[in-house]
Amino acid sequence: MQKNIMRQLFLVLLLVVGFNYLYLAMAPPPPVKTTPLSYSRFKTELQQGNVQEITVQGSDLRGSFKSPIVVGDVDDKGTPRQYSRFTTLLPPFQDSQLLTDLEKQGVEINIQPEQEPSPWTSVLVYLLPWVLIIGVWWFILKGMRGRGGPGGGIMGSFAKSGARLYSRETSSVTFADVAGLEEAKQELTEIVEFLRNPKKFTRLGGKVPRGVLLVGPPGTGKTLLARAVAGEAGVPFYSISASQFIEMFVGVGASRVRDLFESAKKSAPSIIFIDELDAVGRARGTGLGGGNDEREQTLNQLLSELDGFDPHAEVVVMSATNRPDVLDTALLRPGRFDRQVVVDRPDWRAREQILRVHTRQVPLAEDVDLMVIARGTPGMCGADLESLVNEAALIAARENSPNVAMTHMERAKDRLLMGVERKLVLSEKEKRITAYHEAGHTLVAKLTPGADPIHKVTIIPRGQALGVTQQLPVDDRYHYQQEFLLSRIAVSLGGRAAEQAIFGEYSTGAQSDLKQVAELAEKMVCQWGMSEKIGPLTFSRGEEHPFLGRKLATDKTFSEQMAWIIDQEIEKIVKEGARRAEKVIGENLNLLEKLAEALLEEEVLDNNRVEQILASAGGTVEK
Repeated sequence: MQKNIMRQLFLVLLLVVGFNYLYLAMAPPPPVKTTPLSYSRFKTELQQGNVQEITVQGSDLRGSFKSPIVVGDVDDKGTPRQYSRFTTLLPPFQDSQLLTDLEKQGVEINIQPEQEPSPWTSVLVYLLPWVLIIGVWWFILKGMRGRGGPGGGIMGSFAKSGARLYSRETSSVTFADVAGLEEAKQELTEIVEFLRNPKKFTRLGGKVPRGVLLVGPPGTGKTLLARAVAGEAGVPFYSISASQFIEMFVGVGASRVRDLFESAKKSAPSIIFIDELDAVGRARGTGLGGGNDEREQTLNQLLSELDGFDPHAEVVVMSATNRPDVLDTALLRPGRFDRQVVVDRPDWRAREQILRVHTRQVPLAEDVDLMVIARGTPGMCGADLESLVNEAALIAARENSPNVAMTHMERAKDRLLMGVERKLVLSEKEKRITAYHEAGHTLVAKLTPGADPIHKVTIIPRGQALGVTQQLPVDDRYHYQQEFLLSRIAVSLGGRAAEQAIFGEYSTGAQSDLKQVAELAEKMVCQWGMSEKIGPLTFSRGEEHPFLGRKLATDKTFSEQMAWIIDQEIEKIVKEGARRAEKVIGENLNLLEKLAEALLEEEVLDNNRVEQILASAGGTVEK
């Protein structure tokens, strides 16, 4: 298309230059060695008898001298120039003496009519602007139509989908590169088998799902899994983000959807992958969340392409989203995205496999134990683990280390879980408050039954916190019992209880702790039925309500009396956790002092060091 545009611009430029040269060629050549002369100088030369002949044409007067005169300018050698011909203008008033002087001096007088412009010149002067205007419009219309139909030209390229095509040669990702998603890979094996051998299913009248929706949190590997399906099947893979369909012009998104499916059908069997489907697939007619004509037309076109009068054959549409709750119900019905594959966060075994994939090209030291790293990274997804390995490699490179050691992996993990260390200068009093606060968390966690083990505690400022107490579970948790949640509240309030026990007052350091405690207690009462007074009831309060556009406000599903009871139960749970924390701190002040002193001296303590301190002080770590 760029070559076509350049060719058209060159033709227009050539046309303009040609007309210009034609005009110059038809104009009469200027006289040779002619100098412009003032009328008074002409009269002087006339009176001196130096004028030989003149030609009058309208107000123009030109002629020649009997003897060349010097006007004043010089040539390249500095010699004054001499001119034998001249030109001047007759004055607008009538000079009656001029004719008498001419006759007296015997000057030859020639009279010519005023020169009329050439017909070609007139034609060019009048036609050139129209030619330029018509040429510009022709160029624009040519670009909009394009060569070969509506798919080309400027508007044609604007309506192109812009999807990236990964061919058999470039799509090298296979299931071997996707670790920890065994259940999802098993569900997608059928799609791979269909793309490899479609007749195996169609000969019996079977139909493979036209749409596969990958659902899971961000960073769990949904896009990578879709590319692995294309790599396993060895078919073209069209990848596009749903936001690329949307433009300010209504109808462009629908055109891009049509172009995408037309390209995929030409390469069938093939895969279309639409990332972040919720950008275009949100529920229609939902008030402030919808009402976008361009988005809704794009969604309607997508629905038609998925299952309309002309359904696609041997083209599988895969999409990914972390918000399936906001999708339009027409997308999820059978015949469209009728298969949903959940891509959840990996457990520690899957995390170990993911780490092995990401460390293939990383030289590891002998002390690196990926299983320990995997167990110490609960809740991390594939993208987090990739970032961890990369951060460890950067730390090792900064230290000019020949390989990545376990210390580099631990520092990278601490940076991701606790934040970046900040060079913050604290006063001795603030350091003591932080040390006792973190020691309170640590002590309550060690002496409260059911709490997660301590992994590391530090008073070095990290992220937004002045100190961090990190707990890591022994294994991944999928169910949280009431006693565990109460112990978690107690641990969160342990720092606040330690400040009150030592300094006799509270500080602002417990702000994030209080926020977490309030949210957890509200969920226990309103969503998980862990209140004796309310019983097995659930309310919308405490739920995460991203704006879906379906309602301007959440309907209240309980009375004012029930709201008061909920507040009382939340307060009861929080105060129970505070009472537990205060009891542990009050009964073990000597252990609190030892932990705080060790923190002030060493700044960072791991679990083994914490147990040594408690054991040396006569405390027990058995829970």
